[in-house]
Amino acid sequence: MIIDRQRALAAFEEYTGKYDISDEKVKLKIDHTYRVCALCEQIAAQSGFDESEKELAWLTGLLHDVGRFEQLRRYGTFIDAQSIDHAEFGADILFKEGKIRDYVEDDSEDELLEKAVRCHSAYRVPGNYTPRERKFADLLRDADKIDILKVNVIVPIEEIYNVTTYDLKHCRVTEEVMQAFYEEHAILRSLKKTPVDNVVGHISLVYELVYPISCKIVHEQGYLDQLMDFHSELTETNEQFVKIREKMTAYMSEKMALAVIPGRSR
Repeated sequence: MIIDRQRALAAFEEYTGKYDISDEKVKLKIDHTYRVCALCEQIAAQSGFDESEKELAWLTGLLHDVGRFEQLRRYGTFIDAQSIDHAEFGADILFKEGKIRDYVEDDSEDELLEKAVRCHSAYRVPGNYTPRERKFADLLRDADKIDILKVNVIVPIEEIYNVTTYDLKHCRVTEEVMQAFYEEHAILRSLKKTPVDNVVGHISLVYELVYPISCKIVHEQGYLDQLMDFHSELTETNEQFVKIREKMTAYMSEKMALAVIPGRSR
């Protein structure tokens, strides 16, 4: 499949240009998209993908959050639970409404691209994906999660979670969230009851990273450490974060060891 990057980028710029790019939330998602593109290409390049696969990986990054812009316009929020599933919505815009042809003329990879976009924010990749489809879905999901860690550091936590600083600093991590964290998997939205549960939820995204190089990138960027360096006004919550840091530090050490095994891509 031949991908004309300039054409694809021009299509993305034209699409996002229909929205208020002076809005910080719109700019946030545009910048996020470009970073995810770069991360997709980086992970692919360091995980044994061939040249055509690296191009395809880059394109999944460009397409993955198309639904975010219309979600914000219609509902005024990026919170899926209060609006729509932005990944499903984006896939519909691209592949049901035909907008994908603005980005790439060749339709030979439409099914793979649609599946990657449609499941990028799902709790799990659907079990009926082929190994090749899962390969790209996992890569896109890794890249997205890596940059979400950055967003949660560069954007005030209170703004992301729509909470006051007082409420964020005066609550504890619920026991169900702590238990899920120790089980080493992403935390279900339904378990989160307090503002600080959201912080732990984003830290837990690291457990879902599939490619060893992804953990190496997270380590090098340092945003995970900054997220874990959360300080509460409650002693009990600070003690919980000591345990969270200990657990995640040990987990990352194990994953980093895998990342340096020669020839190992996943």
